Amino acid sequence: MRNYIVRGIDRGKNFRFFVAKATDLVNEAVQIHHCMPTAAAALGRTLIATAIIGYMGKNKEDKISVQIKGDGDIKNIICVADNSINVKGYISNPLSNPPLKENGKLDVGSAIGRGKMIVIKDLGLKDSYVGQSELLNGEIAEDFANYFARSEQQPSAVSLGVTVDRDYTIKSAGGFIIQVLPDANEEAIDLLEKIIREIKPISTLISEGYTPEKIIEEVFKELEIDIIDKKEMKLECDCSKEKIEGILLSLGEEEIQSMIDRDKSAEVICHFCNTKYLFEEKELKDLILEI
Repeated sequence: MRNYIVRGIDRGKNFRFFVAKATDLVNEAVQIHHCMPTAAAALGRTLIATAIIGYMGKNKEDKISVQIKGDGDIKNIICVADNSINVKGYISNPLSNPPLKENGKLDVGSAIGRGKMIVIKDLGLKDSYVGQSELLNGEIAEDFANYFARSEQQPSAVSLGVTVDRDYTIKSAGGFIIQVLPDANEEAIDLLEKIIREIKPISTLISEGYTPEKIIEEVFKELEIDIIDKKEMKLECDCSKEKIEGILLSLGEEEIQSMIDRDKSAEVICHFCNTKYLFEEKELKDLILEI
C-alpha cells in the first residue's frame, strides 16, 4: 500500500496511535487542484487529519467533514472522509503562496489566517454531531489538537507534514494523531511529551524512508506499542451525474429554463475532483418535465 494509516495502542493502555503515510495521495490532490506550494501544504495537512479522524469511526457508514474557514488568502478548505478512508478535499484558493517564513518554511498560518475549524460527524443518527473551535495559528496540526481539546475534551498530540519539491510535486506527506486514554498515568504522559519534543518532523521521517510501522516501532519504542491494524487511504470522490441532476432539480424550473435560454446547455464542475458534467438542452428539458 502506498497511502495508508496504521493504528496502534501502547501496552500500558495509556494512548492510542494513528500514523499515516500519504505522499502519493496528497500529490494527486495537489495536481487536481493545481496548488501552489503553500496551498498544497495546507490542503495536504487537512486531508491527512480528516482521513485519520474518519478511521477513528466505529461504523462503516460514518462520515466526517472538516471545514477550515480563515480570513487569510486561502479562505476555505473542506475535506470529507469515511470510515473506509476514502477522502476528498477542496481548497478555495489553490494559488495562495505567501513569502516563506524567516526559517525558510512555508507560511501556512499566514495563508489560513484567523477563523474557525468546523467538524461535522454523520454517525447515522437523526442529527449529525457538529463541533467547532477557533483556529490557534492556522498551521492546522495545532488547530486540530485545539479542536480535540476544546470540542471533544480529548487531549491529543497532532503532527502533520507536507514537503513540496521544486517542481511543486509532493516529496513527502504524512501525519500522526496520538490520543491520551482515560486512565493514562502521568509517567507515561511525561515520556510521550519528551518523545514528541525530540521527534523529527513527520514529513522528514517519511522522506527518509520511514513507514508508519517503522515510526511506531522505532520512534515510539520506549512506549512499547502494539500495532492493531492498518488500512489503505484513497483519494476518491463520490460525485456522479445522478447526484448533479439532483442539485439541478433543487434549483427549480425557472433557473433551469434560464440555462436553456442562455447557453442551450449547462456544465457543472465538481469542486472536489474537477470532473465536468455536461447537460445538453434535451436533458435540461427532461429535468423541467420531472419537476
